[in-house]
Amino acid sequence: MFFFETIPWYNWVMWFVVLGALLGLNEIIRASKLGSIAIFMVIPVLLTPVWLMMDSEITSWFTWIKVYSALAGSIIYMVIRFTDYHKKHPWYLVLVPGILALNILEAVIREFQVGILGFHGMVDGMQYISGGWNYVNGAAGILNILLICGWTGIFASSGRKKDMLWPDQTRLWIIAYGVWNIAYVYSCAPGNAFYSGVALNISATIPALFWAKGTWMQNRAATLSFWMMWVMTMPYFFAIGSTFNVSVSYNPAANWSIAILSLALNVILAVWQVYRIVKNRLNPLKDEIFTDLPEYKQVNSFRS
Repeated sequence: MFFFETIPWYNWVMWFVVLGALLGLNEIIRASKLGSIAIFMVIPVLLTPVWLMMDSEITSWFTWIKVYSALAGSIIYMVIRFTDYHKKHPWYLVLVPGILALNILEAVIREFQVGILGFHGMVDGMQYISGGWNYVNGAAGILNILLICGWTGIFASSGRKKDMLWPDQTRLWIIAYGVWNIAYVYSCAPGNAFYSGVALNISATIPALFWAKGTWMQNRAATLSFWMMWVMTMPYFFAIGSTFNVSVSYNPAANWSIAILSLALNVILAVWQVYRIVKNRLNPLKDEIFTDLPEYKQVNSFRS
């Protein structure tokens, strides 16, 4: 295969198990305040001593930062979902794009690190190749950060399930982010890209496109938290030598293809976004940009 080596049937089964587990856990936290507290606050506290005692060669600095930044995002979003704090203190909403930008920036730094240090061979328990694609996708990540917009319109839904909704976060931004993140994982965490790149991104996107529109940011933080806690607890489950490991092809053409697609999507999004800002004389730091789109109106209809 172009992107991955041959994938046995049982690895496809495991891929769907991972996807189903992430989707299921996400629905649990959407439906339950107690479930959210247990998963994002109680379980990490109980597991942190376990993680500290573990001696794993594949939990790099990035892995440690990622698990806690993802959990921090999920907890920040819980405050919006279950309290009126953000209504009394509108500044709090800035934390949502802030934690998103921070997570992207962490990955961009790692992307450039892999490129600059010329990773080839085993590093942090994974086989790497590095090249110009690291810089191309790093640039796409920076652009993706700059294109985060419309956070002043974030609100908590009024339905039985308390979701944090972001009407101005368009499908194109979500897709551009998803391709960028898959490209990042493919180059910088190739040991489990089949799962943490493809399945993880899809698990946050499916609900946002079909039955829980506007929830992508909440879904992304939640599913990333689930995944990172699993990786910290069972670091070798999908590692090299595991039955369920799926190796990338280590084909430079594959790395280039996905990195170029990532940059292209973000450039298209940038052109569209800048056009609307200039045409409608908007302030991207204050105004929502896509209020006239049907997808925005549909999500905004859930405002209490």
